[in-house]
Amino acid sequence: MTKTFVAVLACTALPTFAQESPAARSLAATCTACHGPDGKSVAPEMVALAGLSREHIASQMRAFRDGARPSTIMQQIARGYSEQQIDLIADYFSRRPR
Repeated sequence: MTKTFVAVLACTALPTFAQESPAARSLAATCTACHGPDGKSVAPEMVALAGLSREHIASQMRAFRDGARPSTIMQQIARGYSEQQIDLIADYFSRRPR
């Protein structure tokens, strides 16, 4: 095997989340206080976001933002996110292993 071929193989073997934007990581970091590091909640009453589908996470964030899903705090938090930011957050957590 050539060194170039080995280097290409090594790069393709990286986990998908290693290639995510710093913006996605930064936005998702705001969720960790409640939902745990990388969305792996340690509190039984808090939803773990890791591994949920991106469609589910995004739809729930939009429901909080738009007032369709009542909550104690998520409505206020979700109002601060744009459509693109919600999609980035949803994509980030959907790629995390459960």
